[in-house]
Amino acid sequence: MVDFFEDVSYYIVIAGNIGVGKTTLTELVSKRLGWEPMYETFQENPFLADFYDDMPRWAFHSQVFFLSQRLKQHHFLLQRNGSIVQDRSIYEDAEVFARNLHLQGSLSSKEWQAYEDLYRAIVRVLAPPNLLVYLQASPATLLARIAQRGRDYESTISEAYIAQLNVCYDDWIDNFKLCPTLTIQTDGLDYVRYEDHLDLIIERISQHLHGNYHMSI
Repeated sequence: MVDFFEDVSYYIVIAGNIGVGKTTLTELVSKRLGWEPMYETFQENPFLADFYDDMPRWAFHSQVFFLSQRLKQHHFLLQRNGSIVQDRSIYEDAEVFARNLHLQGSLSSKEWQAYEDLYRAIVRVLAPPNLLVYLQASPATLLARIAQRGRDYESTISEAYIAQLNVCYDDWIDNFKLCPTLTIQTDGLDYVRYEDHLDLIIERISQHLHGNYHMSI
Protein backbone atom coordinates (compact mmCIF):
# COMPACT_ATOMS: atom_id res chain seq x y z
CA MET A 1 0.00 0.00 0.00
CA VAL A 2 2.83 2.42 0.80
CA ASP A 3 4.30 1.72 -2.66
CA PHE A 4 1.11 3.12 -4.20
CA PHE A 5 1.55 6.41 -2.37
CA GLU A 6 5.15 6.69 -3.54
CA ASP A 7 4.16 6.76 -7.21
CA VAL A 8 2.49 10.21 -7.17
CA SER A 9 2.57 13.31 -4.97
CA TYR A 10 -0.67 13.99 -3.12
CA TYR A 11 -2.14 16.75 -1.02
CA ILE A 12 -4.77 15.66 1.51
CA VAL A 13 -6.49 17.54 4.32
CA ILE A 14 -7.62 16.17 7.69
CA ALA A 15 -10.77 18.10 8.70
CA GLY A 16 -13.07 17.96 11.71
CA ASN A 17 -14.39 19.58 14.86
CA ILE A 18 -12.36 20.78 17.84
CA GLY A 19 -10.82 17.83 19.68
CA VAL A 20 -11.65 15.18 17.08
CA GLY A 21 -8.03 14.12 16.58
CA LYS A 22 -6.93 15.92 13.42
CA THR A 23 -3.43 16.76 14.60
CA THR A 24 -2.80 13.26 15.92
CA LEU A 25 -3.95 11.64 12.69
CA THR A 26 -1.92 14.11 10.63
CA GLU A 27 1.19 13.11 12.58
CA LEU A 28 0.53 9.37 12.34
CA VAL A 29 -0.30 9.37 8.62
CA SER A 30 2.71 11.53 7.76
CA LYS A 31 5.05 9.26 9.71
CA ARG A 32 3.59 6.07 8.25
CA LEU A 33 3.67 7.26 4.64
CA GLY A 34 6.73 9.51 4.78
CA TRP A 35 4.69 12.59 3.86
CA GLU A 36 5.30 16.13 5.02
CA PRO A 37 2.86 17.22 7.76
CA MET A 38 1.42 20.73 7.80
CA TYR A 39 0.01 21.55 11.23
CA GLU A 40 -2.56 24.08 12.36
CA THR A 41 -0.94 27.17 13.89
CA PHE A 42 -3.54 27.83 16.60
CA GLN A 43 -0.87 28.82 19.14
CA GLU A 44 0.07 31.87 17.06
CA ASN A 45 -3.39 33.48 16.94
CA PRO A 46 -3.11 36.48 19.31
CA PHE A 47 -6.91 36.81 19.50
CA LEU A 48 -7.78 33.21 20.39
CA ALA A 49 -7.85 33.44 24.19
CA ASP A 50 -9.81 36.71 23.98
CA PHE A 51 -12.18 35.08 21.47
CA TYR A 52 -13.09 32.23 23.81
CA ASP A 53 -13.63 34.77 26.60
CA ASP A 54 -15.79 37.18 24.52
CA MET A 55 -16.82 35.77 21.13
CA PRO A 56 -18.88 38.74 19.82
CA ARG A 57 -16.03 41.17 20.57
CA TRP A 58 -13.22 39.15 19.01
CA ALA A 59 -14.84 36.80 16.47
CA PHE A 60 -14.10 38.88 13.37
CA HIS A 61 -10.50 39.57 14.42
CA SER A 62 -9.85 35.90 15.16
CA GLN A 63 -11.41 34.60 11.95
CA VAL A 64 -9.63 37.07 9.69
CA PHE A 65 -6.35 36.14 11.34
CA PHE A 66 -7.03 32.44 10.79
CA LEU A 67 -8.00 33.09 7.17
CA SER A 68 -4.80 35.02 6.46
CA GLN A 69 -2.64 32.36 8.08
CA ARG A 70 -4.43 29.55 6.29
CA LEU A 71 -3.99 31.32 2.96
CA LYS A 72 -0.25 31.68 3.55
CA GLN A 73 -0.04 28.03 4.57
CA HIS A 74 -2.07 26.79 1.60
CA HIS A 75 0.05 28.81 -0.84
CA PHE A 76 3.26 27.58 0.80
CA LEU A 77 2.36 23.90 0.68
CA LEU A 78 1.38 24.11 -3.00
CA GLN A 79 5.00 25.11 -3.72
CA ARG A 80 6.38 22.03 -1.96
CA ASN A 81 7.59 18.86 -3.63
CA GLY A 82 6.27 15.51 -2.45
CA SER A 83 3.07 14.53 -0.67
CA ILE A 84 1.54 16.59 2.13
CA VAL A 85 -1.08 15.94 4.80
CA GLN A 86 -2.58 19.10 6.31
CA ASP A 87 -4.20 19.58 9.71
CA ARG A 88 -7.43 21.52 8.98
CA SER A 89 -8.12 23.55 5.84
CA ILE A 90 -8.94 27.08 4.83
CA TYR A 91 -12.40 25.85 3.79
CA GLU A 92 -13.69 24.85 7.22
CA ASP A 93 -12.41 28.04 8.83
CA ALA A 94 -14.94 29.88 6.68
CA GLU A 95 -17.65 27.34 5.91
CA VAL A 96 -17.94 26.04 9.48
CA PHE A 97 -16.44 28.32 12.12
CA ALA A 98 -17.09 31.75 10.66
CA ARG A 99 -20.52 30.71 9.38
CA ASN A 100 -21.47 29.35 12.79
CA LEU A 101 -20.34 32.55 14.48
CA HIS A 102 -22.63 34.48 12.15
CA LEU A 103 -25.53 32.12 12.84
CA GLN A 104 -25.14 32.53 16.58
CA GLY A 105 -24.80 36.32 16.34
CA SER A 106 -21.11 36.68 17.19
CA LEU A 107 -20.39 37.96 13.68
CA SER A 108 -22.67 40.75 12.49
CA SER A 109 -24.18 40.58 9.01
CA LYS A 110 -21.75 43.25 7.81
CA GLU A 111 -18.77 41.40 9.27
CA TRP A 112 -19.92 38.11 7.80
CA GLN A 113 -20.47 39.62 4.35
CA ALA A 114 -17.02 41.20 4.35
CA TYR A 115 -15.41 37.99 5.53
CA GLU A 116 -17.31 35.77 3.08
CA ASP A 117 -16.49 38.02 0.12
CA LEU A 118 -12.80 37.81 0.99
CA TYR A 119 -12.96 34.05 1.45
CA ARG A 120 -14.75 33.45 -1.88
CA ALA A 121 -12.17 35.53 -3.73
CA ILE A 122 -9.36 33.52 -2.15
CA VAL A 123 -10.87 30.11 -2.88
CA ARG A 124 -11.30 30.91 -6.56
CA VAL A 125 -7.53 31.10 -7.03
CA LEU A 126 -6.44 28.18 -4.80
CA ALA A 127 -5.80 24.68 -6.11
CA PRO A 128 -7.89 22.23 -3.99
CA PRO A 129 -6.56 19.11 -2.23
CA ASN A 130 -6.67 15.67 -3.81
CA LEU A 131 -8.75 14.41 -0.88
CA LEU A 132 -10.46 15.81 2.19
CA VAL A 133 -10.71 13.38 5.13
CA TYR A 134 -13.53 14.40 7.50
CA LEU A 135 -13.30 13.05 11.07
CA GLN A 136 -16.64 12.84 12.89
CA ALA A 137 -17.34 12.37 16.61
CA SER A 138 -20.20 12.95 19.04
CA PRO A 139 -20.20 16.06 21.27
CA ALA A 140 -19.57 13.87 24.34
CA THR A 141 -16.49 12.32 22.73
CA LEU A 142 -15.21 15.71 21.58
CA LEU A 143 -15.62 17.30 25.01
CA ALA A 144 -13.82 14.39 26.66
CA ARG A 145 -10.89 14.73 24.27
CA ILE A 146 -10.79 18.51 24.74
CA ALA A 147 -10.68 18.07 28.54
CA GLN A 148 -7.95 15.45 28.22
CA ARG A 149 -5.59 17.77 26.35
CA GLY A 150 -6.11 20.50 28.97
CA ARG A 151 -5.78 23.78 27.07
CA ASP A 152 -6.86 26.59 29.38
CA TYR A 153 -8.53 28.70 26.69
CA GLU A 154 -10.70 25.73 25.67
CA SER A 155 -12.05 25.12 29.18
CA THR A 156 -15.13 27.30 28.61
CA ILE A 157 -16.23 25.60 25.38
CA SER A 158 -19.81 24.40 25.87
CA GLU A 159 -21.50 21.26 24.64
CA ALA A 160 -24.04 23.40 22.77
CA TYR A 161 -21.23 25.14 20.85
CA ILE A 162 -19.59 21.82 19.96
CA ALA A 163 -22.93 20.32 18.91
CA GLN A 164 -23.72 23.28 16.66
CA LEU A 165 -20.29 23.02 15.05
CA ASN A 166 -21.04 19.36 14.34
CA VAL A 167 -24.21 20.39 12.50
CA CYS A 168 -22.26 22.95 10.48
CA TYR A 169 -19.55 20.41 9.67
CA ASP A 170 -22.08 17.85 8.45
CA ASP A 171 -23.86 20.45 6.32
CA TRP A 172 -20.57 21.63 4.88
CA ILE A 173 -19.24 18.20 3.98
CA ASP A 174 -22.56 17.25 2.35
CA ASN A 175 -22.18 20.19 -0.03
CA PHE A 176 -18.41 20.27 -0.51
CA LYS A 177 -17.60 19.75 -4.21
CA LEU A 178 -14.05 21.04 -4.68
CA CYS A 179 -12.46 17.61 -4.18
CA PRO A 180 -13.40 14.05 -3.14
CA THR A 181 -14.27 13.51 0.53
CA LEU A 182 -13.86 10.58 2.93
CA THR A 183 -15.87 10.57 6.16
CA ILE A 184 -14.54 8.63 9.18
CA GLN A 185 -16.61 8.13 12.34
CA THR A 186 -14.05 8.22 15.18
CA ASP A 187 -16.12 7.53 18.32
CA GLY A 188 -15.15 3.85 18.11
CA LEU A 189 -11.62 4.35 16.79
CA ASP A 190 -8.37 4.77 18.68
CA TYR A 191 -5.63 5.03 16.08
CA VAL A 192 -3.08 5.97 18.74
CA ARG A 193 -3.41 2.73 20.72
CA TYR A 194 -4.44 0.35 17.96
CA GLU A 195 -2.33 0.15 14.84
CA ASP A 196 -5.03 -1.77 12.95
CA HIS A 197 -7.32 1.27 13.31
CA LEU A 198 -4.67 3.41 11.63
CA ASP A 199 -4.20 0.70 9.00
CA LEU A 200 -7.93 0.85 8.22
CA ILE A 201 -7.86 4.62 7.74
CA ILE A 202 -4.80 4.53 5.49
CA GLU A 203 -6.36 1.72 3.45
CA ARG A 204 -9.50 3.84 2.93
CA ILE A 205 -7.37 6.83 1.91
CA SER A 206 -5.56 4.62 -0.60
CA GLN A 207 -8.83 3.27 -2.04
CA HIS A 208 -10.27 6.75 -2.23
CA LEU A 209 -7.35 8.20 -4.11
CA HIS A 210 -7.83 5.38 -6.61
CA GLY A 211 -11.20 6.96 -7.40
CA ASN A 212 -13.83 5.55 -5.00
CA TYR A 213 -15.51 8.82 -4.00
CA HIS A 214 -17.75 9.69 -1.05
CA MET A 215 -16.88 6.66 1.05
CA SER A 216 -17.28 6.59 4.82
CA ILE A 217 -16.16 4.31 7.65
